Amino acid sequence: MSFDLAVLAMDESADAATARAMFERCTADNHDEGELDERVVGFYERLRSRFPDRPPYAAESPWMSTPLEIGIDHVIMNLSFSSRSDAALKAIEELAGEFRLVIWDPQSQDACLPGT
Repeated sequence: MSFDLAVLAMDESADAATARAMFERCTADNHDEGELDERVVGFYERLRSRFPDRPPYAAESPWMSTPLEIGIDHVIMNLSFSSRSDAALKAIEELAGEFRLVIWDPQSQDACLPGT
């Protein structure tokens, strides 16, 4: 089993409704193109340095689908619903806070906003 999480580059006024709308835009076929948000780049580089999303993979990789989906304003991750994702979840939470990114859980429709 697996589950998805996304980190979204949003401004300080973000809430669950705007996070949901942004996630829907990010997963649509016609997502915006442009310059990568530096926060997304920093998050992705640091996360994949600990949990590679390209071969060679660690035996206990948390990823169920690779490479991670990255866009100009998001990273979408498909994680294992098992204890092998525990360290990755902790890293995602810490890095999202550091880079001021919103964590969106599409299963529960919950948003974890920076600073909360």
